[in-house]
Amino acid sequence: MTRPNGSVSYNNQGRVILVTGGANGIGRAICEGWVSTGASVVCMDVDDTAAESLPEGIDFVKGDTSVDEDCQNAVSFAVELHGGLDVLVNNAAIQPKQSYIPMHEYSRELWERMVGVNFTGYAMMAKFALKVMLSQSSGVVCNIVSAQGKRTAREVAAYGPIKAANLLQTQQWGVEYARQGIRVVSVSPGAIMTPMIRATLDEQGGADQLANRHPLGRIGEPSEVAAATLWLCSSAASFVTATDLAVDGGIDALAAFADPY
Repeated sequence: MTRPNGSVSYNNQGRVILVTGGANGIGRAICEGWVSTGASVVCMDVDDTAAESLPEGIDFVKGDTSVDEDCQNAVSFAVELHGGLDVLVNNAAIQPKQSYIPMHEYSRELWERMVGVNFTGYAMMAKFALKVMLSQSSGVVCNIVSAQGKRTAREVAAYGPIKAANLLQTQQWGVEYARQGIRVVSVSPGAIMTPMIRATLDEQGGADQLANRHPLGRIGEPSEVAAATLWLCSSAASFVTATDLAVDGGIDALAAFADPY
């Protein structure tokens, strides 16, 4: 006999959320999840082609988070269009196939691109969003991190360490702004079935092997990460800040992201 699972619903009428990397994968699921709860959603992405298929109610602004002017423009766009900014989700990140190499093989160009988007991009988006949130005395910053920020594998010399730095960004900003009405949280997904994961399945051992590294025995869905952001950025999580929520199928407890030698 199947038992009931329960359900949760949210009302985000009047709230404004800006999601970076929102045109695909986890970012798109976050945009769709929030707009379905009544929020005013702004999607920032470099991929304006994918943005053309965004559902109604999601506004688009083109921008590269590694470019300071684009970060400032995206925040200004959201505020001018909707009158404020309640939530920033730092999600835009890259992990291209060519980044699956040991440290001694990294080119300076690839290293700086990874750092520019995955680390500096988070910082600059937060910089401009926090200025708005300070003027409101309210807001939430949610960083999408990764299980690779806590558990590593071979050939992720840039992505994993940068994601670990994103975790400390969450803690530091959370402490810095805790008395000013602003919370800062993060979500650390395990393997989630996104275009980025699909493009690098071979580098990660294939779908079956990648799924089997997670105690739940499967790869996660983008909507499961979106659901975590809805709770973390809601009043139900009002006593939660400077901390991380693992949405990783149990991989952090197993401590086995890497294949055995």
